[in-house]
Amino acid sequence: MNATMAAIAVRPGEADSLHRRDVRRPAVDDVPGGRGVLVRVVRVGLCATDADINAAEFGEAPPGDDYLILGHENLGRIEAVGPNAPTVFKPGGLVVATVRRPGSTVYDQVGLQDLSTADDFTERGIRRAHGFLAEAYVEDPAYLVPLPDSLAAAGVLLEPLAVAEKGLRQAFEIQERLHIWQPERAAVLGAGPVGLLTALALRLRGIEVEVLSRRPAPYLNSELVEAIGGHYASTSSTTIAEASAKAGPFDIILDATGFSPLVFEAADVLAPNGVLILASVTGGDRTAEVPTDHINQGFVLGNKVMVGTVNAHRDDFAEGVQDMLRAEAFYPGWLGRLLTTEIDGLDAEQILEHFRARDGAIKAFVQVAAGG
Repeated sequence: MNATMAAIAVRPGEADSLHRRDVRRPAVDDVPGGRGVLVRVVRVGLCATDADINAAEFGEAPPGDDYLILGHENLGRIEAVGPNAPTVFKPGGLVVATVRRPGSTVYDQVGLQDLSTADDFTERGIRRAHGFLAEAYVEDPAYLVPLPDSLAAAGVLLEPLAVAEKGLRQAFEIQERLHIWQPERAAVLGAGPVGLLTALALRLRGIEVEVLSRRPAPYLNSELVEAIGGHYASTSSTTIAEASAKAGPFDIILDATGFSPLVFEAADVLAPNGVLILASVTGGDRTAEVPTDHINQGFVLGNKVMVGTVNAHRDDFAEGVQDMLRAEAFYPGWLGRLLTTEIDGLDAEQILEHFRARDGAIKAFVQVAAGG
């Protein structure tokens, strides 16, 4: 008889269907070739994506199932490994799993599934593949990133940090066309987890940072910006143009607000040779009146770039580990302050209550088991 375990799941397409259920417990040999790594889940972060899936805005169950195990921000410890798994993965080791799995395009086949042009890829906890909000999961080591134990307290932030890392990596790769691009100032729109982690990554690269978000200072998010040497301004009293006039032209702007009209304000003030990175998935139907001629002229004459970014490559997770280590050295304890709300155990009611409350938490997480 197969062993079972507890998990938190939804029935995709059915609003407010989040529930706890017993599911089959995975085994190392679920991954062929003796490469399986069985991971005991320690923590899973909750984000707007999870709430939107529970609201039936999107989300797809794996083939053959009518439910989807939720959760894509993860941290766990290795419980067992197959005989052919790489030796870097050992029982007791701390790991984070990436989210997207390859589809059929040439990009997927060379490990660039985050740039896939087809729709047959899968995403754990989001699209056609079960997530990590369970007692355990099994994975191919190609999709696992090891972390040192010194990052156990903050390691669950690696997935959202990887989103920021990818956006910045793309900006620098694009600007290799300039040969000597040296951005000095950046603006981050939004002071949620991705916005704050983007600000951190920029500051670790020596770039001046202005974070703009709706809520007036002071509050925890604005204090965190100031703690890493950034500046915070509220969009309720300051426009992006005013912030640019005060701080100087922004060479990089990353939007993580989910409010699309701000993108065009940002495009209007982006510095020559600048890069505007769009990281918000906006599923609404907002429209806005924008100065199209002025924006177009600025992009043409200023050699500016606008780029969208979604998901992250394994290399971005690896770079995130390095930035986490640097953050702990330069700003001890800063990462841990982002973890504002703990849910103890796989408690569906507490998770639902968090989704309903929208209480201003920076990062809520489920403490599934001890070890993080």
